[in-house]
Amino acid sequence: MVFGDTRKKSLPYKKVSLRPILLKHKLSYQAEYHYEKKAVHENLETSEVLDFCLELIIRDFKQINIFTTEKDIQILASKPNNPKIIKKSASKSASNLKHNQTKQYIIADQQPCDFLIRLGVMGQDGKVFQKHYSKFRQINRYLEIVGDVLVYLPQNRTLKIIDFGCGKAYLTFALYHYLRVMLTQDVEIIGLDLKEDVIKFCNTVAKDLHYDGLTFEMGDIADYSSDSADMVVTLHACDTATDFALMNAVRWKSQVILAVPCCQHELFNQIDNPLHQPMYKHGILKDRFTELLTDGLRGLKLESMGYEVSMIEFTSLEHTSKNILLKAVFTSDLQSDEKAADHKKRAAQEYAALKEFYNVNPTIDRL
Repeated sequence: MVFGDTRKKSLPYKKVSLRPILLKHKLSYQAEYHYEKKAVHENLETSEVLDFCLELIIRDFKQINIFTTEKDIQILASKPNNPKIIKKSASKSASNLKHNQTKQYIIADQQPCDFLIRLGVMGQDGKVFQKHYSKFRQINRYLEIVGDVLVYLPQNRTLKIIDFGCGKAYLTFALYHYLRVMLTQDVEIIGLDLKEDVIKFCNTVAKDLHYDGLTFEMGDIADYSSDSADMVVTLHACDTATDFALMNAVRWKSQVILAVPCCQHELFNQIDNPLHQPMYKHGILKDRFTELLTDGLRGLKLESMGYEVSMIEFTSLEHTSKNILLKAVFTSDLQSDEKAADHKKRAAQEYAALKEFYNVNPTIDRL
């Protein structure tokens, strides 16, 4: 079942879908709430489903599409007490009731992939090693996010992408493989890191795999100079290194920024607000709060520079639990008209208010 056509614009979710599943060998139902930038799931007992559906159609939605093995049913209920019901021949077969269906990955398991074999994630037969399956899932989640932003990148020339703090470069290789090998997009990717041995190893692998548009350089993000980049990636760059990467991206007017900040320590010793002092006495709470404040300020600063910003969940690495990805897109419709100017002005005001309220001076402000 799919509930759509909301009764009021203020409804936070735009659609709800409902499907039967098996939970612990028992027939149940899973509702999926579709928000603008995320989906939230809720599992229901069979006895709860009727009341759940009635509440949604009376309170939230004007339309339901029901798919059964016998027929398709559409209910149009602008007036809940006088709905219009349309029935047609069935268009779908029976659902797969398994709760955990096989995930369809961009880079598939059981299919040999050159860079994953070379980096030790899968064997020559294409089977992903169990101990590296979390890395495999992370790579595919990353490529899903990249796939969502491709529409904002130039299509008629070579893309230039810089990956700040690439580390062992699993995701850098994945990005090149996805764009160049799978999508045949001309691309030039530069991976930057401070570790000489890592850079040497990555360049050797890229050469051996004939990844001609992929190179690695040793250097500090803060000192890096270049003339441009269409997309800037910085995944788990420590503390203020993320800010330097964001600064470069803004200076180049990069169309897309993907950042997973890490080790946000800068504001820990700055933050000073009497209202929250009872919370700050617990170091772990203060640490987590300042992480969120740091990234919230980064997002507002980017919005004030004309970017459309969203924070989305990302699969964390083995050595860090940080899993918030900051996605910023520089779109033409946020650059010129009055609405765009208001968007940037409001973000700048919100940024200044937060800074003052918490008495902090983040590096991104100076940069």
